[in-house]
Amino acid sequence: MTAGVFLVLSAFLASAVEGVEALTIVLASGVARGWRSSLAGVGAALLALAVIVASLGPALTVIPIDALRLVVGGILLTFGLQWLRKAILRASGFKALHDEDAIFATELAGAERAPHEERAGLDWYGFTLSFKGVLLEGLEVAFIVITFGSTQGSIPLAAAGASAAIVLVVAVGFAVRAPLARVPENILKFTVGVMLTTFGIFWSTEGAGGNWPGSDASLFGVLAFVVLLSFACVGVLRRRRRTMLVAAGAGA
Repeated sequence: MTAGVFLVLSAFLASAVEGVEALTIVLASGVARGWRSSLAGVGAALLALAVIVASLGPALTVIPIDALRLVVGGILLTFGLQWLRKAILRASGFKALHDEDAIFATELAGAERAPHEERAGLDWYGFTLSFKGVLLEGLEVAFIVITFGSTQGSIPLAAAGASAAIVLVVAVGFAVRAPLARVPENILKFTVGVMLTTFGIFWSTEGAGGNWPGSDASLFGVLAFVVLLSFACVGVLRRRRRTMLVAAGAGA
């Protein structure tokens, strides 16, 4: 039960982050190049993702569960720590906060400047911009769904969490016709980084033959450890940044 809740929540949050980023690209493409070509690119990307998921999903079920958890745990640690590192740097002020409005403006300007080239009745730049944006962000969602679901033995559960997030992001995004700048994406990324790191530690330990006391209930202990360590890092870096600013001001 505990692992299932974590599974759905992780898939939902991670997919929401990727969905916001993909939506920003699609909106910029649609506004600048026309919705017909942009939505055609979205459809083509979703078809490609469906083929990838249909191919990889069954293949993972034949891998022994301990080996799968060891490999997936290591990969999740890599992804999770990367997300967490960036989130900690943003929270401490060492890295600029993620700004969807700025990204939208950049994508929009690039789309407006691109030359018009029509293929099969579609604006090719608008089609490929949407296709690449949805495919790249969608691959991360597909990876999370397949690996999380296979490791826990419930791909439908992970898919449900991811689908709910994508439907919510798309519905809100197209209702307001604007990037979801008000979504606390930096907080979401911090949370996702914590969740991925927690699962990575938990599954890689199980895959290596270790046993957690209390089984799935130990996820709460691992989660608490990761959260406390992350906030400690933010606190240390904030003090270091203040010291650097004071020293820079004194030397000016």
